[in-house]
Amino acid sequence: LQGCDGSVLLASTPGNPISERDNFVNNPSLRGFEVIEDAKNQIEAACPETVSCADILAFAARDSVSKVGGISYDVPSGRRDGRVSIGDEVLDNLPRPSLSADDLISNFERKGLSADEMVTLSGAHSIGVSHCGAFSNRLYSFSDTVTQDPSLDSSYAETLKTQCPPPPPTSDPTVSLEPSTPIRLDSKYYEGLINHRGLLTSDQTLYTSQSTRGMVQSNANNGASWADKFALAMLRMGSIEVLTGSDGEIRKQCSFVN
Repeated sequence: LQGCDGSVLLASTPGNPISERDNFVNNPSLRGFEVIEDAKNQIEAACPETVSCADILAFAARDSVSKVGGISYDVPSGRRDGRVSIGDEVLDNLPRPSLSADDLISNFERKGLSADEMVTLSGAHSIGVSHCGAFSNRLYSFSDTVTQDPSLDSSYAETLKTQCPPPPPTSDPTVSLEPSTPIRLDSKYYEGLINHRGLLTSDQTLYTSQSTRGMVQSNANNGASWADKFALAMLRMGSIEVLTGSDGEIRKQCSFVN
């Protein structure tokens, strides 16, 4: 949230009891910190105090996109690590699953990203999972007059109800964000929106909103063009508020400042 400076990797400390990664929005959803730390340890052994944790995150994102989507792009290096991670900033910066298209556009514009880049990056929801709690209101308590969100395909809603019990659940299960190709980064996500199978409100709003519907249709109709745009948008996102030169530091451990 401080920009692309690895702030999300910093663990909570007595002086900072809730870092970004330990805010309730991120914990337990964010995972894999040990993978980044292992990569850092290996890089430090070979080339100490040279490669930042922020760069490692950017490289890991690039490699993940290539592995699950076959989308390749070059990532510039040279980012430095920040020393600040404040959990209270998470809610004001991360887009929530209940946001409308206009809210999402504003959220991304504050970080210098366009509406089209926002819709393009939302295609990342073609992989991964969501906790039921992020969307169960669409199934059981949509409004005072309607129990189920009318923009949600009814057969899809019935399937989701079998996976997500009515609240209050004894646990908070997870379901695939995009069930047709849940481990493949592709444009099927946009086809799902057109078929009213967007899992989160913030997904489906991209199609129900006139301001973004055309972008959704374009991405659904041309997966190759979307993939090219996705690579460019990832590069742009990886350049948000980076630290360079003498700003920040090169952390020796990704979870703690030097």
